[in-house]
Amino acid sequence: MSYIKAENVLPQELIKTIQQYVDGTMIYIPCKEKQEWGSTTSAKIFFRERNERIYETYKSGMGPRELAKRFSLSEKSIQRILRDCRLAGI
Repeated sequence: MSYIKAENVLPQELIKTIQQYVDGTMIYIPCKEKQEWGSTTSAKIFFRERNERIYETYKSGMGPRELAKRFSLSEKSIQRILRDCRLAGI
C-alpha cells in the first residue's frame, strides 16, 4: 500500500490535532464506503468461473487429489471449493 504525505492533502490544523494522538507514525484511514472484494477488478469473475470448472470436473468423475494437481491448488482448497459450490447449488 502506498501512502501520501499528510502535508500535501490535509490542513495544518488537522495535522496538529492528529499529532496529539499519533506522532510520526503511519495510520490507516478507511474509505467512506467499503467496496466489495473484486468489484474493481475481474478477479471475482475469474475465481468464480474457475471454481465452477473445478466443481463440474469433480462431478464428471475427477477426484480431489487430481483436481488439486490440475488446478495447482492444495487438496484443502479443492475441498473448500467443492463444499462451497455444493452449498450454493451450482
